[in-house]
Amino acid sequence: MTRSTALVVGGGGFLGAAVVGALERAGDRVVVPRVPWSDSDAAAEVLVDAVRTLRSGDAPWRLVWCAGTGIVSTGDEAFAAEGALLDRVLDPEATAPDSPGAPGTAFFSSSAGAAYAGSQGVPFDETTEPRPLAPYGHTRLAAEARFAGWATATGTRLLVGRIANLYGPGANLDKPQGLVSQLAAAHVQGRPSEIYVPFSTTRDYLYIDDAGAMVSAGLDRLAEHPAGAVLTKIFASQQGRTIDQVVAAVQDAFAEELDIRTGENASAGLQGLDLRFRSTVLPELDDRALMPFDEGVRRTVDAVRSTR
Repeated sequence: MTRSTALVVGGGGFLGAAVVGALERAGDRVVVPRVPWSDSDAAAEVLVDAVRTLRSGDAPWRLVWCAGTGIVSTGDEAFAAEGALLDRVLDPEATAPDSPGAPGTAFFSSSAGAAYAGSQGVPFDETTEPRPLAPYGHTRLAAEARFAGWATATGTRLLVGRIANLYGPGANLDKPQGLVSQLAAAHVQGRPSEIYVPFSTTRDYLYIDDAGAMVSAGLDRLAEHPAGAVLTKIFASQQGRTIDQVVAAVQDAFAEELDIRTGENASAGLQGLDLRFRSTVLPELDDRALMPFDEGVRRTVDAVRSTR
């Protein structure tokens, strides 16, 4: 069987690193480009060249985009810059191979929480109408559309992954997101954790290695679809947990009580209160044993302890 070449954009990030590991274990030759993200022109040049080179090879190829800008509270300027970058990288003519190459597949990492923050009718699935509440959600949907347009124009099979809340070892503790790791980091540093939304707020938590394995398997299944096919799937544990339950799990992992305080934040009104998910697309990807939540929290706590 011919090995696929996978170009993983954002391969050094939280999800990207997990996907790189999963693809390597599956036998892919993985390439992670060094992208000068602080220089938009240079970043675009690097990425356009990397995608064109990928598409020019003789081996089946995979473009896996795990890079992303911002969180719920990020402003419009950063999102505008990201959109301009994607427009350049996803220009079918700019990334056209020098000669006809092997067929390809692509994956774009989007956000389930951002897309469905204002939607109605939990649990949400792929038939639910996305209703973002924040600029972050609107830009995720716009990026999905950019990738879909490129896939259709180039005949590339595309899987859009709307991913639930990721947790596990390796999260960026300097980025103010990821409740499990943020609670753990605050406790290790001896400072209180502030919660800005009701403790009944419910999220779906997917362990990082489970997410990586599901993306790898999804690319395999995508190859069975016609050229230019675009599928959107929710990647989730399909189990909802409240903030109260998450706090309890982190406390159990530490065997100590956390210092939790309530506060106010302007972004609180942009958060969905109940984000439970079900997936009806490629359901075989969900037929797997996932990391038990308490064990995943324990591993996250141990990792945070070791880095602080």
